[in-house]
Amino acid sequence: MRTTFLLGVAALAISPALAQQAEPPASPTAPITTEQQPAAPAPAPSRTFDPYDLFGLEVASDPQISPDGRRIAYVRRSGDIMTDRMRPSIWVVDVASGEQAPLVAGPGSHSAPRWSPDGTRLAYISTAEGGTAQLYVRWVGSGESVRITGLPSTPSSIAWSPDGRQLGYVMLVPSETPKLGKTPARPEGAQWAEPLQQINTVTYRADGQGLLRPGFRHIFVVPAEGGAPRQLTIGDFHHDGPIDWSLDNRTVYFSADRAPDWQQSPGYGDIYSVDVATTAIRQLTKFKGPEGSPSASPDGNRIAYVGFEDRGYAYTQSQLFVMDRDGSNRRSLTAGFDREVSYPVWGADGRSVYVIFDERGVTKVARVGLDGNVRTVAEGLSGSGIDRPYSGGEFSLAKDGTLAITAGTATRPADVAVVRGGGGVRMLTRLNADLFDHKRLGEVRRIEARSSHDQRPIDAWLTLPPGHSEAQRHPLILEIHGGPWAAYGPHFASDNQLYAAAGYAVLSVNPRGSTSYGQEFADLIHRAYPGNDYDDLMSAVDAAIAAGPVDPNQLFVTGGSGGGVLSSWIIGKTNRFRAAAVQKPVINMTSQVLTADAVPYFARYWFGAMPWEDQAAYWRRSPLSLVGNVKTPALVIVGTEDQRTPPSEAEQLYTALQLRGIPTALIRIPGAPHDLVGRPSQNAARVSAILDWFARYRNSPWQAPARPAAN
Repeated sequence: MRTTFLLGVAALAISPALAQQAEPPASPTAPITTEQQPAAPAPAPSRTFDPYDLFGLEVASDPQISPDGRRIAYVRRSGDIMTDRMRPSIWVVDVASGEQAPLVAGPGSHSAPRWSPDGTRLAYISTAEGGTAQLYVRWVGSGESVRITGLPSTPSSIAWSPDGRQLGYVMLVPSETPKLGKTPARPEGAQWAEPLQQINTVTYRADGQGLLRPGFRHIFVVPAEGGAPRQLTIGDFHHDGPIDWSLDNRTVYFSADRAPDWQQSPGYGDIYSVDVATTAIRQLTKFKGPEGSPSASPDGNRIAYVGFEDRGYAYTQSQLFVMDRDGSNRRSLTAGFDREVSYPVWGADGRSVYVIFDERGVTKVARVGLDGNVRTVAEGLSGSGIDRPYSGGEFSLAKDGTLAITAGTATRPADVAVVRGGGGVRMLTRLNADLFDHKRLGEVRRIEARSSHDQRPIDAWLTLPPGHSEAQRHPLILEIHGGPWAAYGPHFASDNQLYAAAGYAVLSVNPRGSTSYGQEFADLIHRAYPGNDYDDLMSAVDAAIAAGPVDPNQLFVTGGSGGGVLSSWIIGKTNRFRAAAVQKPVINMTSQVLTADAVPYFARYWFGAMPWEDQAAYWRRSPLSLVGNVKTPALVIVGTEDQRTPPSEAEQLYTALQLRGIPTALIRIPGAPHDLVGRPSQNAARVSAILDWFARYRNSPWQAPARPAAN
């Protein structure tokens, strides 16, 4: 018998397993009369992580240390249950005492704090006055803030000139596209349909933005005390940040792809300079591959940047390069360092560059000498994501070498921390102490496995239910990361903690292709994805079972994006799992490469051929090709505004399973882009729906009905 459930996500739907934990205390009721029974006592506050806690989470990002190393401005994102959003505000913490205070809060969104070179002012981007985000400058001594722009589009990549007199930024400049035909004149007062949407670009939509506004990103400068902005770049090209200034305040460095065929480019970019006075542009690098994040040395003589030479592979680790300011004497400082590096920042002495890198799922900061020597100076960084345990983090550097970082653990989201004088990490904030000090969270253990395919070591982390005892065996959720070139690690994950609070052990695995293990490990899935990463995942499941805490007869699987690809692939390859929750998947590689928002990239690098040139390869790597094997009940989830793995991908899987009579349900999250966790209520409802789906099959696995024999 075919079973279909459509689980709503507009409201906070709490699964039975979490209902008692998540229910808020009862509000006062009318006085009890003799005819009434005494009201049941209000449930005690939950001692484990529950869906309502998503509204109480806070996370730190973009820590910017003052030039003298005494203060750190950072963005603090806080859940707001009344607006169902994470509100960004700007706070400042004193490095010596740890005392902190809000600097820019209140209505609106406030982000991107940047200290002036002398540390007396702080520039930032804000919607405090409503409408489009604008540039503001705050005089730290007086506490006064001034809006210095009135821009039609949101600025980004703000950077102070060394003399503190100007601010550079990047902004979209709208342009008109050629139109076909003409709409008749509309009578006054008539209510007509919206005009036609006419598109003539290769990439015309982007996840999180929808249809792109016609126009190009350009570089501007504006006086730091306010005045008329001046556009430095022109032309039908995108000019991107981060940007940086020359020591003499006369030049701005940036990255752009100004080739005639840039629309068909997969994301190439070269380093350029633009003269602030004359707007003359000079190309400094000519390299087949993406180059960006230019950073000028303190003496102004060199430029550091990151990039790589295009090898035709879907993933190549970025290296750190240094060149003279005129583009000569270019050389890689990390050619012998088998890890990707990013976000270069010069040390004050001009003899080293600081970068971020990942090592086996753990994010670190390294100091790279001009001789190529790489030395780790900070580790334990965490990013601002909260749903799944992705690696990540941010840092900034003071003149005295003090580092401000975002640091966290497997049971704490990112806080602000400082590393000084080669010492250890000193935490400055405990943003979630009021929440987590009264909660029992699931313990996270590291597990090592060996792939059944080739015996390669595979890293994994197992989140156990709160209060786990060694005698217990728990149902397991295999939760697979996206990318596929990304990495999990010992980082906080609200999804995993909610699953654990419902009694599940949760397995987070870095199969082959995951970053932070070197180029060769990443290349193992080049034009072979999905493939032997399946073996890695199954081997990790076996290792978790062998470790003891897992019931081998109660296995479930989920994952999003690249994890959605692999979870749908898995249920086409094995019947080990009682149920699956396939989130924002790619099911049909042909439709994916022609409808996703990164059209110039996917076909060229994932396949090396267009769908009409090698359809067999596309079909061979499409989970849809295995749907005839599926016997696992599968919940399918996607955001309605997902442009990276469009809703049509999820709908193909749902429809195919419906036609085959496999229990399935489709959840469309209204307004959600590829990142499904923008609204806390939807995030809570999504996890609750997954837990409800798994609960249906937890104790009584579904059996496909026997088909009648053909006559």
